[in-house]
Amino acid sequence: MSFTIHTTRGLARRGTLKTSHGKIETPFFMAVATKGSVKAVTPSELHELGTQIVLSNTYHLVLRPGMSVIRKAGGLHRFMKWDGPILTDSGGYQVFSLAKFRKITDRGVVFRSHVDGSRHELTPESSIHIQEAIGSDIMMVLDDVRAHDVPRSVVREAVERTTAWAARSVKAKRSRTAKVFSIVQGGIHRDMRQTSAKQITKIACDGYAIGGLAVGETEKDMYAMTKLTTALLPKNKPRYFMGGARPYQIVELVKRGVDMFDCVIPTRNARHGKLYVWKKKPHTLSAFGRTFFAEMNIRSATYAKDMRPVDASCACMTCTTFSRAYLRHLFAAEEPLALRLATIHNLAFYLELMSRIQKSI
Repeated sequence: MSFTIHTTRGLARRGTLKTSHGKIETPFFMAVATKGSVKAVTPSELHELGTQIVLSNTYHLVLRPGMSVIRKAGGLHRFMKWDGPILTDSGGYQVFSLAKFRKITDRGVVFRSHVDGSRHELTPESSIHIQEAIGSDIMMVLDDVRAHDVPRSVVREAVERTTAWAARSVKAKRSRTAKVFSIVQGGIHRDMRQTSAKQITKIACDGYAIGGLAVGETEKDMYAMTKLTTALLPKNKPRYFMGGARPYQIVELVKRGVDMFDCVIPTRNARHGKLYVWKKKPHTLSAFGRTFFAEMNIRSATYAKDMRPVDASCACMTCTTFSRAYLRHLFAAEEPLALRLATIHNLAFYLELMSRIQKSI
């Protein structure tokens, strides 16, 4: 993998990230295929939308379908029939947020599945080896994730453990093609963010992520901690903001030097009938602001007889084929097609957003 920066505008960067399954233009958004599937859409539809890379999750894939199935299939690319790059999260956040029981030690994490209560252990080494078996192009180290409002002593312990785990993860890597990203923690504490970034960047990695944000802190803190962190990361390596964000937040984070994003917002909101539409299509980063888009609740009776497309300026299959009234009818009738059409549109919106950000840089 190589990362080339072509141009910059302020702290924003425009570049190309090359992986073993193809190159990706940055800044980019990853469609979330947590369990090996982007909900409601097929890999071929993802390609048609211009999706460059998907994200899957170690924790969920270990629980279902299990590594024996994925190994037998020849890896996740073959199992889900996706031939583009895949980034896998280590599972650290899911252990933090989903596990019925968890015990964190310096060795790793012991937890019980939220699915069936079965006992599992995840260590920095086993997380990397699992991701290698999955066939990931980009693997995330196991990190110690904490809530934004825990005591400073807990954050300090998490920073120290995340650094130690990152070193062990990099040492455990055996794949010649998969690359490893380490993660900066530190919550909303400036000194701990600085300490974490300085420690993590001493470990030779292929890229660096900003973790522990978009978990309930204020927007002001999210932006401040991101800018603080990117200033301490190597300029020649990609920077990944984990788990966020809304469209205008992505623009603001790009302005602070971020290259990579993932978020369940477009697909999850689509399944609930919340669609993103363009109010204007800015040509410069400074023109985006907070009001370049609107959120449409397609379930509303307002659209029952509205024969216009969801967004006349959108070229996705949903907007070029079907009306607002039809989509509203599908949701009202609880037809599965509603989820597919809404998801296609929201992904198209996010992908066009990233394309416009790239051009504006």
